[in-house]
Amino acid sequence: MDSMRIILLFLASFWISSSLFAQTDAEPALWSHEVNQISETEYELVFKGKIMDGWHVYSQYTAEGGSLPSEFTFEKAGEEYELIGRTEEGETIKEYSDIFEVEETFFKKEAIFIQKIKLLDPNVRQLSANLFYQICKEVCIPKDYLFQISLDGSAYVDEGKQLDERSLLINESLRVDIKNKALLNQGGIQDSEAKSNLWTIFGLGFLGGLIALLTPCVFPMIPLTVSFFTKHAQQKKHGVFNASLYGFFIVLIYFLLSLPFHLFDSVDSQILNTIATNVWLNVFFFVVFVVFAFSFFGYYELTLPSSWANKMDAASSKVGGALGIFFMALTLAIVSFSCTGPILGGLLGSTTLAAGNVATNLSSGMVGFGLALALPFGLFALFPTWLNSLPKSGGWMTTVKVVLGFLELALAFKFLSNADLVGHWGLLKREIFLAIWIVLFLLMTLYLFGLIRFSHDGPKAKISITRKFFGLLSLIFTTYLVLGLFNLTTLKLLSGFPPPDFYSVQQKESDCPLGLDCFKDFDDGVAHAKEVNKPILLDFTGWACVNCRKMEENVWSHPDIYQLLKNEYVLISLYVDDRKTLPKEEQFDFQFDSGRIKTIETIGQKWGTFQTINFNAASQPYYVLLSPDLELLNDAVQYVDVETYGQWLKSGLERHQLSMNRQ
Repeated sequence: MDSMRIILLFLASFWISSSLFAQTDAEPALWSHEVNQISETEYELVFKGKIMDGWHVYSQYTAEGGSLPSEFTFEKAGEEYELIGRTEEGETIKEYSDIFEVEETFFKKEAIFIQKIKLLDPNVRQLSANLFYQICKEVCIPKDYLFQISLDGSAYVDEGKQLDERSLLINESLRVDIKNKALLNQGGIQDSEAKSNLWTIFGLGFLGGLIALLTPCVFPMIPLTVSFFTKHAQQKKHGVFNASLYGFFIVLIYFLLSLPFHLFDSVDSQILNTIATNVWLNVFFFVVFVVFAFSFFGYYELTLPSSWANKMDAASSKVGGALGIFFMALTLAIVSFSCTGPILGGLLGSTTLAAGNVATNLSSGMVGFGLALALPFGLFALFPTWLNSLPKSGGWMTTVKVVLGFLELALAFKFLSNADLVGHWGLLKREIFLAIWIVLFLLMTLYLFGLIRFSHDGPKAKISITRKFFGLLSLIFTTYLVLGLFNLTTLKLLSGFPPPDFYSVQQKESDCPLGLDCFKDFDDGVAHAKEVNKPILLDFTGWACVNCRKMEENVWSHPDIYQLLKNEYVLISLYVDDRKTLPKEEQFDFQFDSGRIKTIETIGQKWGTFQTINFNAASQPYYVLLSPDLELLNDAVQYVDVETYGQWLKSGLERHQLSMNRQ
């Protein structure tokens, strides 16, 4: 039981900690440092951490046997410099821990560490120190922070890499002097999709789980598993409890699959965006989804190694109890992979294309998926007579798989379209993409009406009313796509999925959204704004950004807003995912305030860095209003509705006019 308790505590800690970070995008501790010179060779290093309310960080000298103490590692100490005495600390708090039965020492609100050093080499001008610490609230989370310290106050430069004169000049040119920048910190208009988006992703995950229940890999398992729990329990309530625990572990397993994405996101705030818009990764997803689709069509079956399922099954029999039930749930996840894997792949695709934090979106979707899979096991254990009302397994499950195959193919071409847009290949223009989707959904319609068949279909039988109903829906959707192809409708229901309207086979007057005039270089746009004395709409966008397309097609297209953008503003659209390589003479190394140096090789890297250092933001769409003199006219907005966006634009115009009148 002790081992089981430890495992459950460990899993619960992961669950709670990720929930805590999902509730706040901020780090619970923000670190800084100061350098005080004592003499020619002696310095005092002061490390400070601002700690969020409710959190605490443990001292270096907390009691042994309790929580992990903070620990400093000073690079090259003893070689280039020596430590004078031990690392001192600011004010700490002592409290007795009932869990560890020791008195623990920790910081609240602010952590301060002070270390004196003496240089052994008088030429040393910089050093680094790594802090390992635990920050705790309901759970304790281990963290690392690297302090990069310059003793003379200059910018820290990574050893072995120096900025050349050209890079230094470009570094300075990327940092623009934004006036009235305090408006960015007011947070007046937030992303209206932020909260509702999580529920949408949860709902998509739940829907995916319900669909997975109808597949041949999962559906037959429901009565077998429920019967196993109810018949092998000495009392009915024990059977219900075990079945419910089985369902809980299913949810937990699918949630745990999303945890690596939280780790990726904590390493680099832009890494998931980079992954989602990577050309070759999108091509890889295209191939994977095509493979998944043809497995649903019955040409082959994809399964994880059978030895995995056998080992999990053996472990569940050997261990028993709650841990045995956990291994049973893990066995289900493995053996059902051939049906659930493609659906989970679609869920991954939808979360990377959605607004907000990708890792949090994925966790929400995974929990929804797991919950839909788990519900029947708990409900049928509570009400076993309901099992009699379950439809029998049969050919209808094959129909479900084939329909999923067509949907997988449609999603596959979305990933190929992403690669095409970002790579500027010109292969999947809007009309070609829509034509492919029309063919796919027409074939699905013909299949649902029984006009085409696959090799693994059963004997030909009368088409059910349900199948005819979905066939009619597919026909209506196909007709909708045809109307969109010939510009007889705007396809607003699909905003963000097809390539943008200006990415067309037909020659367009402008390669900007909705045919507007726009600049794709910041300096060129600002110069034009000064010339015509108009305010600037700075649009941080992406070729593969679904919500950017939704804003353009649903909000920018509104007549009132379109007129404002066309006549009153200078539009500067900067694509942060543009993988087009900069000319060799325009590539450079950029040094962040932390001292980290990054080589800028593509257009997207340049504008992504520009957005980060000037606006402390990394998401798209991200809209900023500026005067020609770079005065901020309003707070920044992201994904908002027509009314909010219109008021925001008008407010910016009014402030620009007031500024002009003052001059």
